[in-house]
Amino acid sequence: MTPFGRRVRELRAEKKVTQKQMASELGVSAAYLSALENGNRGAPSWQFVQRIIGYFNIIWDDAEELQKLAVSSHPKIYLDTSKLSVEATALANLLANRISDLDKQDLLALAHDIQVRANRKR
Repeated sequence: MTPFGRRVRELRAEKKVTQKQMASELGVSAAYLSALENGNRGAPSWQFVQRIIGYFNIIWDDAEELQKLAVSSHPKIYLDTSKLSVEATALANLLANRISDLDKQDLLALAHDIQVRANRKR
């Protein structure tokens, strides 16, 4: 499941809407919506995210957050390290090979650490 898919599922649960109902209202198949929620499809288009925002009547910060989640919800990542350092390539490969061994706490801690270190470089 992607962060975007999880949030859409939460929104549906809050509004007590089934996938079938939502899909019908948005003009997509329930299978597509299910695949999107479960991370079996790529990130949705900006236009589709706008339709979801309108469907749930989401405004301001919540709408912006949903858009950010959509952008960061590609379930299959390609990372080109050809112009980066040996260390960057090694880290990318280590993460690709071992990410499934990490639990939620580890993932959150690593993400936080990377963000803090990257922000110091700005």
